[in-house]
Amino acid sequence: MDLNSTLHALVPSWASVAMIMGFFAYLGIAGSIIPGKLIPGVSLSDGTRLHYRCNGLSSLVLLVVLLGIGVRMNFITSTAIADKGLELLSTTFIFSFLVTLVLYVAGQRSHEQGSSLKPHFTGNLIHDWWFGIQLNPRFIGIDLKFFFVRAGMMGWLLINLSILAKSVEDANLSQSMILYQLFCVLYIVDYFFYEEYMTSTWDIIAEKLGFMLVFGDLVWIPYTFSIQGWWLLSNKVELTKAGVIANCIVFLFGYLVFRGANKQKHVFKKNPKAPIWGRPPKVIGGKLLASGFWGIARHCNYLGDLLVAASFSLPCGISSPVPYFYPVYLLILLIWRERRDEARCADKYREVWAEYCKLVPWRILPYAY
Repeated sequence: MDLNSTLHALVPSWASVAMIMGFFAYLGIAGSIIPGKLIPGVSLSDGTRLHYRCNGLSSLVLLVVLLGIGVRMNFITSTAIADKGLELLSTTFIFSFLVTLVLYVAGQRSHEQGSSLKPHFTGNLIHDWWFGIQLNPRFIGIDLKFFFVRAGMMGWLLINLSILAKSVEDANLSQSMILYQLFCVLYIVDYFFYEEYMTSTWDIIAEKLGFMLVFGDLVWIPYTFSIQGWWLLSNKVELTKAGVIANCIVFLFGYLVFRGANKQKHVFKKNPKAPIWGRPPKVIGGKLLASGFWGIARHCNYLGDLLVAASFSLPCGISSPVPYFYPVYLLILLIWRERRDEARCADKYREVWAEYCKLVPWRILPYAY
């Protein structure tokens, strides 16, 4: 595709606008009416707690079923997203930009004093727009931060499924595509199965909602995490049996570390006395977990996330760096985030954090970093 064709394909159409708005409308309605576990969030600085309806898995399954029926009845085509990929990308970007402008203006005008909606200004317009002003803004009762990350993860799956359909339609379905799709489906379904764990992550409890998070959720996650699928549509890779087995091992090991570490942290926050690996947890200063994965490295979950990311790209072989954009980007992001987390924790926990660092000297990868 030449430059002119690419630029033309990026121009939004009413069809792409309708697809995006229909997707968001479904998520808003389904998230509000489908039964789900009501999970209390962490205590905010003013002592209040937000509650989150964790019905993401039910909403996702229903959406896929409805879309499948739509395809079966010829209301929509299974390759609609793949056919309009660049259009949808630009439409979602414009939507993200406009939403964050609205969030900025709403935050400027807010007189709320509660922790969730109290505006935080620096006086720097770009900074406040980028990082956000309010912690947990809502729209007609919907927590936008939780809504946008859910939209990004579901959007990633829908893009992948459409890419898979395009691959079948073009008669170039490969073992690599199947492996990539399988890993992504398992990862995304797992995310929604354990959706309540998201309520205790840093993004939800501490990051304000600005362009950084909105763009990251709505544009970055679905459109860059699916680069491997787009690449495999036009590049055929033959994997050896040993390569397939090795790829599966990387995914499974990464998943066990990622999910295990996050589960231990979430359970510890809910019940600090819950056993870790069958033993009472070791706690530093009554605040910091130093057992299980958290006794191996201070950010062991990042190691699992990196291994899973690598497993998404390994089915593409090593002939091109393009499919490795996601794991390389994630490595840079997580090192930056780990450094930022370390600084915040050192400031918040002080002597307790220093003691934890002595006990657990490794940041992400034991005996290396």
